[in-house]
Amino acid sequence: MLETGTKAPDFTLPDQNGRMVSLSDYRGQKVILYFYPKDMTSGCTKQACGFSELYPQFTEKGAAVLGVSKDSVASHKKFEEKYGLPFTLLSDTEKEVIQKYDVWKEKKNYGKVSMGVVRTTYLIDEEGVIVKGFDKVRAADNPAQMLALLAGV
Repeated sequence: MLETGTKAPDFTLPDQNGRMVSLSDYRGQKVILYFYPKDMTSGCTKQACGFSELYPQFTEKGAAVLGVSKDSVASHKKFEEKYGLPFTLLSDTEKEVIQKYDVWKEKKNYGKVSMGVVRTTYLIDEEGVIVKGFDKVRAADNPAQMLALLAGV
Protein backbone atom coordinates (compact mmCIF):
# COMPACT_ATOMS: atom_id res chain seq x y z
CA MET A 1 0.00 0.00 0.00
CA LEU A 2 1.15 3.49 -0.71
CA GLU A 3 1.28 5.79 2.28
CA THR A 4 -1.22 8.50 3.13
CA GLY A 5 0.24 11.95 2.54
CA THR A 6 2.49 10.87 -0.34
CA LYS A 7 2.16 11.97 -3.94
CA ALA A 8 0.17 9.46 -6.00
CA PRO A 9 2.31 8.14 -8.86
CA ASP A 10 1.15 9.59 -12.18
CA PHE A 11 0.33 7.22 -15.01
CA THR A 12 -1.20 7.05 -18.46
CA LEU A 13 -3.39 4.10 -19.48
CA PRO A 14 -6.03 3.42 -22.16
CA ASP A 15 -9.67 3.63 -21.07
CA GLN A 16 -12.54 1.42 -22.23
CA ASN A 17 -12.79 3.51 -25.42
CA GLY A 18 -9.07 3.28 -26.21
CA ARG A 19 -8.38 6.92 -25.22
CA MET A 20 -5.24 7.56 -23.21
CA VAL A 21 -6.01 8.87 -19.72
CA SER A 22 -3.53 10.21 -17.16
CA LEU A 23 -4.02 10.70 -13.44
CA SER A 24 -2.67 14.24 -13.93
CA ASP A 25 -5.70 14.94 -16.19
CA TYR A 26 -7.71 15.05 -12.96
CA ARG A 27 -5.65 17.69 -11.13
CA GLY A 28 -8.03 20.08 -9.42
CA GLN A 29 -10.53 17.38 -8.47
CA LYS A 30 -10.60 14.46 -6.08
CA VAL A 31 -10.14 10.97 -7.51
CA ILE A 32 -11.40 7.63 -6.25
CA LEU A 33 -8.83 5.24 -7.76
CA TYR A 34 -9.79 1.64 -7.29
CA PHE A 35 -7.96 -1.50 -8.35
CA TYR A 36 -9.94 -4.68 -8.90
CA PRO A 37 -9.05 -8.22 -10.03
CA LYS A 38 -11.25 -8.96 -13.07
CA ASP A 39 -14.15 -7.67 -15.17
CA MET A 40 -17.46 -9.59 -15.01
CA THR A 41 -16.68 -11.51 -11.79
CA SER A 42 -19.25 -11.32 -9.01
CA GLY A 43 -17.23 -9.22 -6.52
CA CYS A 44 -15.91 -6.84 -9.16
CA THR A 45 -19.39 -6.44 -10.63
CA LYS A 46 -20.86 -5.64 -7.18
CA GLN A 47 -18.14 -3.05 -6.60
CA ALA A 48 -18.49 -1.45 -10.05
CA CYS A 49 -22.30 -1.36 -9.84
CA GLY A 50 -22.02 0.18 -6.36
CA PHE A 51 -19.80 2.96 -7.72
CA SER A 52 -22.23 3.33 -10.63
CA GLU A 53 -25.24 3.65 -8.33
CA LEU A 54 -23.52 6.29 -6.17
CA TYR A 55 -21.84 8.03 -9.11
CA PRO A 56 -24.09 11.13 -9.00
CA GLN A 57 -23.09 11.71 -5.35
CA PHE A 58 -19.39 11.31 -6.19
CA THR A 59 -19.66 13.88 -8.99
CA GLU A 60 -21.64 16.24 -6.71
CA LYS A 61 -18.69 16.12 -4.34
CA GLY A 62 -16.31 16.88 -7.22
CA ALA A 63 -14.75 13.42 -7.37
CA ALA A 64 -13.91 11.31 -10.41
CA VAL A 65 -14.03 7.50 -10.20
CA LEU A 66 -11.35 5.47 -12.01
CA GLY A 67 -11.29 1.66 -11.98
CA VAL A 68 -8.09 -0.18 -12.91
CA SER A 69 -7.54 -3.85 -13.71
CA LYS A 70 -5.25 -5.86 -15.95
CA ASP A 71 -8.14 -6.66 -18.31
CA SER A 72 -8.01 -5.51 -21.93
CA VAL A 73 -9.69 -2.41 -23.36
CA ALA A 74 -12.20 -4.72 -25.14
CA SER A 75 -13.04 -6.49 -21.87
CA HIS A 76 -13.57 -3.12 -20.14
CA LYS A 77 -15.84 -1.98 -22.98
CA LYS A 78 -18.03 -5.10 -22.61
CA PHE A 79 -18.11 -4.62 -18.80
CA GLU A 80 -19.09 -0.95 -19.19
CA GLU A 81 -21.81 -1.73 -21.73
CA LYS A 82 -23.28 -4.71 -19.88
CA TYR A 83 -23.69 -2.79 -16.62
CA GLY A 84 -24.05 0.79 -17.89
CA LEU A 85 -21.01 2.00 -15.97
CA PRO A 86 -20.75 5.83 -16.10
CA PHE A 87 -17.11 6.10 -15.00
CA THR A 88 -13.72 5.39 -16.53
CA LEU A 89 -12.16 1.92 -16.56
CA LEU A 90 -8.44 1.76 -17.26
CA SER A 91 -6.60 -1.17 -18.81
CA ASP A 92 -3.21 -2.05 -17.28
CA THR A 93 -2.36 -5.24 -19.18
CA GLU A 94 1.36 -4.80 -18.42
CA LYS A 95 0.63 -4.34 -14.69
CA GLU A 96 2.87 -1.24 -14.56
CA VAL A 97 0.42 0.92 -12.59
CA ILE A 98 -0.81 -2.07 -10.57
CA GLN A 99 2.78 -2.59 -9.42
CA LYS A 100 3.45 1.15 -8.87
CA TYR A 101 0.47 1.23 -6.51
CA ASP A 102 1.66 -1.94 -4.76
CA VAL A 103 -1.53 -3.96 -5.33
CA TRP A 104 -0.01 -7.00 -7.12
CA LYS A 105 0.36 -9.46 -4.26
CA GLU A 106 0.38 -13.08 -3.30
CA LYS A 107 -3.19 -14.23 -2.66
CA LYS A 108 -4.58 -17.37 -1.07
CA ASN A 109 -7.86 -18.76 -2.30
CA TYR A 110 -9.13 -22.08 -0.97
CA GLY A 111 -5.58 -23.00 0.02
CA LYS A 112 -4.17 -22.20 -3.43
CA VAL A 113 -1.51 -19.49 -3.60
CA SER A 114 -1.28 -17.26 -6.66
CA MET A 115 -0.35 -13.72 -7.63
CA GLY A 116 -3.11 -11.23 -8.33
CA VAL A 117 -4.59 -7.80 -7.76
CA VAL A 118 -5.59 -7.19 -4.15
CA ARG A 119 -8.78 -5.10 -4.21
CA THR A 120 -7.51 -1.67 -3.13
CA THR A 121 -9.02 1.83 -3.21
CA TYR A 122 -7.31 5.19 -2.84
CA LEU A 123 -8.75 8.66 -2.32
CA ILE A 124 -6.49 11.21 -4.01
CA ASP A 125 -6.92 14.94 -3.44
CA GLU A 126 -6.96 17.82 -5.92
CA GLU A 127 -3.16 18.16 -5.71
CA GLY A 128 -2.51 14.47 -6.44
CA VAL A 129 -1.76 13.49 -2.83
CA ILE A 130 -3.09 10.26 -1.31
CA VAL A 131 -5.61 11.16 1.41
CA LYS A 132 -6.46 7.57 2.37
CA GLY A 133 -5.99 4.06 1.08
CA PHE A 134 -7.83 0.83 1.83
CA ASP A 135 -6.59 -2.63 0.91
CA LYS A 136 -8.46 -5.94 0.97
CA VAL A 137 -11.71 -3.98 0.73
CA ARG A 138 -15.12 -5.64 0.70
CA ALA A 139 -16.40 -5.17 -2.84
CA ALA A 140 -20.04 -4.55 -1.93
CA ASP A 141 -19.22 -2.06 0.88
CA ASN A 142 -16.39 -0.12 -0.76
CA PRO A 143 -18.40 2.45 -2.77
CA ALA A 144 -20.44 3.57 0.28
CA GLN A 145 -17.25 3.56 2.39
CA MET A 146 -15.54 5.86 -0.11
CA LEU A 147 -18.57 8.18 -0.33
CA ALA A 148 -18.63 8.48 3.48
CA LEU A 149 -14.89 9.23 3.48
CA LEU A 150 -15.40 11.86 0.79
CA ALA A 151 -18.18 13.49 2.83
CA GLY A 152 -15.81 13.81 5.78
CA VAL A 153 -12.92 15.37 3.85
